Amino acid sequence: MASAWASGIVPTELPTEPLKTVKRVTLFLAGDVMTGRGVDQVLPHPCDPQIYEPYMTSASGYVKLAENVNGPIQRPMAFADVWGDALAELVCRRPDARIINLETAVTQCAEPEPKGINYRMSPANADVITAAGIDCCVLANNHVLDWGRSGLLETLATLAEAGVPCAGAGQNDTSAEAPAVLTLPGNARLLVFAFACPSAGVPPSWAAGPRKPGVNLIARLSAQAAEAVSRKIRSLAKPADLVVASIHWGGNWGYEIPQEQIDFAHRLVESGGVDIVFGHSAHHPKGIEVHCSKLILYGSGDFIDDYEGITGYEAFRDDLVLMYFPTIRATDGTLVKLEMVPLQIRNMRLHRASRADTEWLASILNREGTTLQTRVQFGLDGVLRLEWG
Repeated sequence: MASAWASGIVPTELPTEPLKTVKRVTLFLAGDVMTGRGVDQVLPHPCDPQIYEPYMTSASGYVKLAENVNGPIQRPMAFADVWGDALAELVCRRPDARIINLETAVTQCAEPEPKGINYRMSPANADVITAAGIDCCVLANNHVLDWGRSGLLETLATLAEAGVPCAGAGQNDTSAEAPAVLTLPGNARLLVFAFACPSAGVPPSWAAGPRKPGVNLIARLSAQAAEAVSRKIRSLAKPADLVVASIHWGGNWGYEIPQEQIDFAHRLVESGGVDIVFGHSAHHPKGIEVHCSKLILYGSGDFIDDYEGITGYEAFRDDLVLMYFPTIRATDGTLVKLEMVPLQIRNMRLHRASRADTEWLASILNREGTTLQTRVQFGLDGVLRLEWG
């Protein structure tokens, strides 16, 4: 792993291969980790449950919706319990770095932004992040400033105190644009850059400025913006560095991938600076592409949320989520393999998905991968493996 064993989960065996001979790097990527609102309420130290939505005034209401569907939830849940069966996968696979899109403010601030939906998790519940040994929290998204700039500053301070690097938001534009720098085996470096887009519901006013806390915003996915991002990456990355570009873009529902996202992702990869494009915002997985031998996830889907009892979008099966484990060459970042472990959100925790649910996910990824020239194979172990070309 890239950081100390903050979670207390230590593998039973240490790697036997000398670090200097490491030729491959495996990452764990998870889409939207929304530990605020209802999830925060089932943890040991929840915030005041009052929220300011037109259809719900208490975050506890989302817990009740989930219980109506899947039965009682024992409270408080231990921090590790939210991750459920995902923890066993992490211990078994021992990825070299664990990266999530943390889509909530971590704050006790009581003044919400007037945007209709506001996520927050109590800073006292921050151990839910370290319980999974997370190495980097991406913050460039449309919920990190849900409780204003004071809420963002408390989020940054809480993660810093917990020893978890972040990317995509900061006290000013310089810190918001800076990558998280993670140390990999063999003293290699992984740089995580993070960007947010208005198409994902990020208000333009949230952009960080010289003296203004905020997110690293890309106002428009233009060729000029891609070149600016590429220049920034080239100016900070050393020749041997591996680079992940996290992008929060697009709407919450639907499988269509706008051409501007495809063009933007291709430009980042073709620039020679980006090894993985880690896209998210949709509440369900979207199509996957391998371009110039580099992985592009256009939509990683949700990973942890409080949506169990919410109706209206059942056709998208947002209860089914994926753990992404890309393995790339340490020398040039080209994709060696991508394995995906399907899980289901049930009772506010993650469970291994059933065979039927895994087959459904495989059919969706194969359907959406047709035009992207990718497909998945469903193994007897319940793991989805990407094929391309």
